[in-house]
Amino acid sequence: MKRWTTTIVTGLAACALVSAAQAEVFVYPKPGQSQDAFQKDQYECHNWATQQTGFNPAAPPQTAAAPPPQQGGAVRGAARGAAVGAVGGAIAGDAGKGAAVGAAVGGTAGVMRQNQNNRAAAQASQQAQAQQQAAYGNYDKAYATCLSGRGYSVK
Repeated sequence: MKRWTTTIVTGLAACALVSAAQAEVFVYPKPGQSQDAFQKDQYECHNWATQQTGFNPAAPPQTAAAPPPQQGGAVRGAARGAAVGAVGGAIAGDAGKGAAVGAAVGGTAGVMRQNQNNRAAAQASQQAQAQQQAAYGNYDKAYATCLSGRGYSVK
């Protein structure tokens, strides 16, 4: 249960960071400038920033959703361990003891494998979010640089 809480809190924090990184650039138009000229400059700077960064915020790359945490690792591990233990126990003369020991060892191994897989999936998701956050930041810098170069006030 504690691991679920940690995973959920980490995921929510990462979403908040991505949202903060996607904050818009605010641009104040030049005095006396027409709306058409302002929109044209914004469009041209958007295209330039996209070319410079390889990132288009209007069509961001889709990050694969993290698979749901795996469940049942202990049961599958115990079943495998019991089967192997029963065979080993039969050879030694006590299939029941062998199955019990095998189930315990297999269950523990199954839980460990499941936890490792869940951590790897969470880490991959966080890395993808961090890369997208960096891409938004680079795009915003390029976009703001272009508009500033054209004489706009950018914040």
